[in-house]
Amino acid sequence: MILSIESSCDDSSIAVTEIKTKKLIFHKKISQEKEHSIYGGVVPELASRLHAIALPKILAQTQEYFPKLKAIAVTNQPGLGVTLMEGIAMAKTLSAMLDIPLIAVNHLKAHIYSLFVEKEGIFPILTLLISGGHTMIVRVKSFEDMQVLATTMDDSIGESFDKCAKMMDLGYPGGPIIEQLALHGDENRFSFPVPLSNSPLIAFSLSGLKNAVRLQIEALGGASVMSEQDKCDVAACFQKAVISHLLQKSKKIFASEPICDVAMVGGASANRSIAKAYETLCKSYSKRLHTTPLAYCSDNAAMVGRYALDSYARNIFANDIQTQPTQKHTSGTRL
Repeated sequence: MILSIESSCDDSSIAVTEIKTKKLIFHKKISQEKEHSIYGGVVPELASRLHAIALPKILAQTQEYFPKLKAIAVTNQPGLGVTLMEGIAMAKTLSAMLDIPLIAVNHLKAHIYSLFVEKEGIFPILTLLISGGHTMIVRVKSFEDMQVLATTMDDSIGESFDKCAKMMDLGYPGGPIIEQLALHGDENRFSFPVPLSNSPLIAFSLSGLKNAVRLQIEALGGASVMSEQDKCDVAACFQKAVISHLLQKSKKIFASEPICDVAMVGGASANRSIAKAYETLCKSYSKRLHTTPLAYCSDNAAMVGRYALDSYARNIFANDIQTQPTQKHTSGTRL
């Protein structure tokens, strides 16, 4: 078995995966959403302290599997440096104590592998990765070959949802709140710009749209005087513009990519309106859409463990693991 650890942001998670069958033997996650909600976003130092408390509690429930462990996998990039260190410190300790190798896992690759938890991989596959920190389309030909085709120039999808929610004093995390409000809103009331709609660039950008939302909120008198319907309408119009942006840029890639399998992964892929719109787009291009089960959309150790299985099969281990918290991706680069 492989024990995997995830601590890249505000979710403490540990999983145990059986190597031969790919079966998920153990999986638990402790979220920090309640603790960070009063600040309207993740506070890195607080997140680190909470990981230091939660990870040992989860690990204590896995001791029966220690004799069968063949490797320890841990997320080492990208993420918050102070939180990554909590998981890495635990992984190094376990590796030394049990005398088994370490596997370093790229968080973005793990999100792609969330599609394959307890399953065989599907290659090649075009993957839309939308999360709190990233928005990109990746051409995944194999475990070894992943190329970024388009990425965000500024904010990520998840970040923009959270910030728009914060502007309206809706709480954190903002993504699910915006999605629910949008169900009761008029998506045509406000005319928000679709980012890069007149640009030939195959890239994403949310900062301009976010600013348009801010100006509209101010025009309505601010969050404190906005009616519930006002907030629903802003949420619906914002979400509509985001979806239009994703579809416009995805169309440009779909038109030239022969790959028939397409996937949506990452925390923001749990948004059902985005998923339905993307499914319709895929059908129009005769492509098959694959989605991650809701349990594995947000950060979790199950996806880290699934990626680690393929790394273990190729004897790819790490002599030492260091954090690589910041990582800039551009179109054409390899993950």
